[in-house]
Amino acid sequence: MVNDHDAIADRIGVDLGGTKIEAIRMAPDGTIRARYRIASPQHDYAATIAAIQNLVGRLEAESPIGGPPNFIPVGIGIPGSLSKRTGRVHNANSTWLNGRDLRADVTAALSRAVSITNDANCFALSEATDGAGAGAATVLGVILGTGTGSGIVINGRIVDGPLGIGGEFGHNPLPWPKPDVKPELNEVPGPQCWCGRFGCLETWLSGPGLSVDHARVTGARLSSEAIVAAATLGNIAAKATLDRHAGRLARGLAHVVNIVDPDVIVLGGGLSNLAHLYEVLPDLMAVYIFSDDAVVDVRPPRWGDASGVRGAAWLAGG
Repeated sequence: MVNDHDAIADRIGVDLGGTKIEAIRMAPDGTIRARYRIASPQHDYAATIAAIQNLVGRLEAESPIGGPPNFIPVGIGIPGSLSKRTGRVHNANSTWLNGRDLRADVTAALSRAVSITNDANCFALSEATDGAGAGAATVLGVILGTGTGSGIVINGRIVDGPLGIGGEFGHNPLPWPKPDVKPELNEVPGPQCWCGRFGCLETWLSGPGLSVDHARVTGARLSSEAIVAAATLGNIAAKATLDRHAGRLARGLAHVVNIVDPDVIVLGGGLSNLAHLYEVLPDLMAVYIFSDDAVVDVRPPRWGDASGVRGAAWLAGG
């Protein structure tokens, strides 16, 4: 599905994350010519713009083929989206971006137009173009990392919508929540999210959400990595935490399947490395899917944590 991408020579992709900024220069066939990664300037918008400008300049100096520097198109994935009404960033958990006219500021800094979309959209585009979902008509890309988000790509195009929030499943509530007499197991109303609401899927399904859930039930504060390691060694409480997480993820994904019915679901982010998810999710989801033949295809990403920045590069010039 690389089709019209070949019309452009090299592309530059920038993944603007909350903790790191990654940038690549990519050839038309998807080969990475150069890559840089730096820590994100925390709570410093001006430094963020300067960092993007510096990274793009360094990439333009690499393998100087395909035209003069300003020829190289730039795509940027952000942990939020651009408001269709104001053009400014909103819904970003990197809160120093919110309310800023990022497109105008980066355009001025780089002296060229840029393409910008949500980082989950970039992930989905990457995996739909030449990743785990290549060849599928409809791909749902789901990020399970520091936050939780998703993107939808249909026939090679991101489905963004008039509000710019297409696929934003992380800030929907947990479907079919389960009340319980034990407060630590009660899913109603759910934990408060940074967005101000309660019970968003992100509070349950992200890496921090997994850790908080384990602490809520056991009293032990462990990282998601430590929980996985403990479960691997046979720790019953840690395994129960992973089971709760898989069950909630299954409900969240089934809700999207009932609306979008994607051909392929690709998981990304740190928790996509949990091998058991690909084994248990199809059966767990089937109970909630409105079909008599609820077969779902859930796959790990081809490009791992590089998918976001690759998707930003595929976005460039589009």
